[in-house]
Amino acid sequence: MVQIHNFSIPTSRELDKIAKEEGKAITKTGDDSLGSWKKGKGGFRASAFIFVQSGLDNMGFVANMATLVLYFYYVMHFDVATASNTLTDLMGSTFLLTLVGGFISDTYLSRFTTCLIFGSIEVLGLAMLTIEAHSKHLHPDPRGKSSRIHGGTATYFYATLCLLALGYGGVRGAFPALGADQFDQRDPTEAGALATFFNYLTLCTTAGATIGVTAIVWVSMNKGWHWGFLMATIASFISFVVLAMGKPFYRLQRPGDSPLVRIWQVVLLAIKNRKLPLPENSADLYEIGDKESSALAVAKIAHTDQFRFLDKAAILLDESKPEPWKVCTVTEVEEVKVLTRMLPILASTIIMNTCMAQLQTFSVQQGQLMEPHLGTLKVPAPSIPIIPLLFMSILIPIYEFVFVPFARKVTGHPSGITQLQRVGVGLVLSVISMAVAGIVEVKRRNEFNKTPPHVISLFWLSLQYGIFGIADMFTLVGLMEFFYKEAPVGMRSLSTSFTWLSLSFGYFLSSIFVNIINAVTEKISPSKQGWLHGLDINKNNVNLFYWFLAVLSTLNFGVYLVATSWYKYKTDNPADSEMESGATDGMPLIASNKLTTDQSTQNDL
Repeated sequence: MVQIHNFSIPTSRELDKIAKEEGKAITKTGDDSLGSWKKGKGGFRASAFIFVQSGLDNMGFVANMATLVLYFYYVMHFDVATASNTLTDLMGSTFLLTLVGGFISDTYLSRFTTCLIFGSIEVLGLAMLTIEAHSKHLHPDPRGKSSRIHGGTATYFYATLCLLALGYGGVRGAFPALGADQFDQRDPTEAGALATFFNYLTLCTTAGATIGVTAIVWVSMNKGWHWGFLMATIASFISFVVLAMGKPFYRLQRPGDSPLVRIWQVVLLAIKNRKLPLPENSADLYEIGDKESSALAVAKIAHTDQFRFLDKAAILLDESKPEPWKVCTVTEVEEVKVLTRMLPILASTIIMNTCMAQLQTFSVQQGQLMEPHLGTLKVPAPSIPIIPLLFMSILIPIYEFVFVPFARKVTGHPSGITQLQRVGVGLVLSVISMAVAGIVEVKRRNEFNKTPPHVISLFWLSLQYGIFGIADMFTLVGLMEFFYKEAPVGMRSLSTSFTWLSLSFGYFLSSIFVNIINAVTEKISPSKQGWLHGLDINKNNVNLFYWFLAVLSTLNFGVYLVATSWYKYKTDNPADSEMESGATDGMPLIASNKLTTDQSTQNDL
């Protein structure tokens, strides 16, 4: 039995044992994280539908992200910078809208229903994109002014992009949490299952993306854009049919109170009570009793000393009754503290995603001017991401079945290393990737500008793609697991969306950097032309832009180290909270991480 504030919750094995003794399945209602708990539901059997959905949906998603910059350039007749910025703005909007999916699935609908609704919007957007690519009436006049589309063509184009962003974003805001819900975090024996789930999810996503950047990209580049988009549409449609078929096997959570309302309530009450003195003993702050928390199935979070000004929201005046908008519980205050502590971690991963945006824009445009043949096989430039995908397909099983068991014996952590250490490895590799990208671009441009021109092999790009693919494997999985495990139970979809929010800010920041770099270098360069100007990438200085990002990523890693050393894991046990007061999850601190590991396995209770 797992103990919380003198309140016992049986583990899944104990529930199963009771069910067998009584000859029937035990159903637990009122759960704080799931709408119901039933014998036989959840686990990897339910996750199989989620893995298939992820693979099929990402076939089209990754293929489109690899080719759309060329579609904007060749079909919509945008210049280099505009094509790049249009794609990064689309990606930024997509990942920003994950907050919408996360908020809805935490508050109004189940995560399953949220995925199906936004999935329908995604399929509609893909169908419209297919129609646009097929119909020349929806293409701008190539004789017109570059980078300009007008009237109905512009309306249809941007409506399509809006639907794609909303559909893609809404699904990804709820989908990871739906998969993670299939594992009973109350059972210590499943402590490592969540990390395994995210590793398998990444592997299935990688497998789907591999097919996308080979088969679908080849069709788009050789048979027609509309055929590639049609394949993506069909794959996404089938993926959501498969997801719906798994409903009888899922553990589905009940929506709860709006997490944003709870956050807003804590902030407003803290401001309102800002002049009130805090009690010397934190036990005098308002909190519901153990019997009430037991009846409501609410997991209380122990008080911490960080951000003490927020504690004023939990001050209950003598003449007041404990009513909403008059006082918050310590647990509600701690929920806001948890999210606040996550923000520096979120912020320090944004630069890495800005680097990722360059591999989907400028690197693809570089590839168009490189030798595409591997023997007799002609490889489209947007298919070069197959290199990191193959790396990931090989390394993820090795990581899961070789590295994790070995590291687990050394560190005692169920996942081998902590989530934040995993993210840190990814950040270091992203610095190396950008430095290599700059070197490769210098070689490519110098060879191309010779007389006569010499075109180097497309596979030189595999160096930067391969390194960054490994970096993404570490960072993305680490962030998803971190945000899910550390989030308050009623904010898991919203918190998991933080992973995608980092991607969103990274893509938007890419567009900002492109514009700023162009504006600044145009004024200071002798040629009076920016690093990324015009239509001819051979006359640009993309290499300097890559090295700028490498330097910025190095500085960012220093910020990340500070943020991780400052971060404290949440805990549900007051005694553990006192022990943890000096413990952090800084990158070098193995002993400290092991201490918080045992706490984090019970965060969901």
